Amino acid sequence: MSDEVESNAAPLIEHLTELRSRLIKSVLAFLVGMVVCFTIWNSIFNFLTYPLCSAMMERGQADCGLILIKLQEGFFVAISISFLGGFMLAFPYIAFQMWRFVAPGLYKNEKGAFLPFLIASPFMFFLGAAFAFWVVTPLAFDFFLGFQQPGSLGQSDDGESGIAAIAFQGSAQEYLSLTIKFIVAFGLCFQLPVLLTLMGKVGLVSSDGLRTVRKYAVVGILVMAAIVTPPDVITQVILFVVVYGLYELSIYLVRRVERQRDLEDDSGVDETRDESEDT
Repeated sequence: MSDEVESNAAPLIEHLTELRSRLIKSVLAFLVGMVVCFTIWNSIFNFLTYPLCSAMMERGQADCGLILIKLQEGFFVAISISFLGGFMLAFPYIAFQMWRFVAPGLYKNEKGAFLPFLIASPFMFFLGAAFAFWVVTPLAFDFFLGFQQPGSLGQSDDGESGIAAIAFQGSAQEYLSLTIKFIVAFGLCFQLPVLLTLMGKVGLVSSDGLRTVRKYAVVGILVMAAIVTPPDVITQVILFVVVYGLYELSIYLVRRVERQRDLEDDSGVDETRDESEDT
């Protein structure tokens, strides 16, 4: 009995040791990515302010400056950029370490099924992040900047008194937080087809089940769009349309997985029948 306990404990210790090694390598890769991004955080910040500066230039505002409200705000801006950039740089290596850890415990057909999803996940995240950066944020910032107004002193020709100016003077940290929120939210939402297709692959969801709960999914997507986006209708509508489109795409992909599984099951039954007839 004690021999069985020791034999079962040995593989567990080996797995924990390997997991520790993979985690250490992943953390080191993340730290290296953070250091690299910290050295060039100004360039990254300039790139992230492109949608705002473009929207302001289209409105004839040449000054695209952001202010630091708190003394330490600039440092935290650099840390936030380094954190996000380090994770994005290290993510392929972290995903590789995850794959190396789980791959030995998978069968050959399971590896073939899991590997495409491991590749598709970062691709869909970057696709969602790019969509948020190049499409959604310019529209959102243009909407927000529309509430500015020029000011004037004294009385105008029609007898009206002076008008107070409303000008945008944004905080660097607040702008960065809003932009990162857009990027992360859309990047995660674009994971929906990958997640649902993988769940369909292992039999946790079905295309018929997804169609049945479609009306509940619409309500859930509306609530999510209201939570993860700023309170403007344009951004919320865009997020709803995109996520709902991804949900319908997921139903199609799950249906394809089911058809492929049915064909494999039919071919397996036919082979079994042929072998029994030969016997």
